[in-house]
Amino acid sequence: MRRMFRPAIVLFIVLSIITGVVYPLAITGVAQLVFPHRAGGSLIRAADGRVVGSALIGQEFSAGDAKEAARWFWGRPSATGPVPYTALNTATATGSTGSNLGPTNPALLENVKVRLAALAAADAAVGYARAAGERAPVDLVTASASGLDPHISPAAAEYQAGRVARARGLSEEAVRELVRHHTTGRGLGVLGEPVVNVLELNLDLSGRGG
Repeated sequence: MRRMFRPAIVLFIVLSIITGVVYPLAITGVAQLVFPHRAGGSLIRAADGRVVGSALIGQEFSAGDAKEAARWFWGRPSATGPVPYTALNTATATGSTGSNLGPTNPALLENVKVRLAALAAADAAVGYARAAGERAPVDLVTASASGLDPHISPAAAEYQAGRVARARGLSEEAVRELVRHHTTGRGLGVLGEPVVNVLELNLDLSGRGG
């Protein structure tokens, strides 16, 4: 009986070391060597070197005073708490979640109305008037699947460009050029859709004054 248990235990220990220690360390080492930025969490740093976030996780820019919020581009809304966005906060257990609201759910319509009102309030706070019939892109009024989406569509960024320019005293063309600069195209030219990373865009915007 002992002769049967001994090789089984030895094999278990050896495989545990290989698959639980050696393999993960090897893969981590290769990733750090070949893709150091991505392996480190795709961290974004300010000009002074401070880590201000990750390119993979959205942040809140629409909360607080409407006039101050109008100075920034807003990301996708989150379904984790008060709209239009609730950022990751481990202390209060907020962060990633889906809305789980179907298209026929009245709560979805109510959420959209609240988010549209927040966008309108930001426009009004800086005296920005939109063209008649201009509609907010869908990704500014509906929650993303995870609630932590770091990107918005170029259309959503363009929709906010005029308001941001007005709030900061910059030309609309300068702000729209900034949006174009931070627009990432489809992967390999065919995969996905063009997107704009909101944190990177706002970080660049903060260095433009206004």
